Amino acid sequence: MKVKTHKATVKRFRATAKGKLMKRTAGQDHFNARESGVVTRRKRRDVEIAKV
Repeated sequence: MKVKTHKATVKRFRATAKGKLMKRTAGQDHFNARESGVVTRRKRRDVEIAKV
């Protein structure tokens, strides 16, 4: 039997060309008006989880 891909994981994580696992930074959906501009810009970047 074929092992199926977990679709939620595919949507949340991605692998870079060098083998790093990246995810979206948490805390971007609401309550962002009170954040400073530096924090808002920092949250746009993806976060490295692990090197594979």
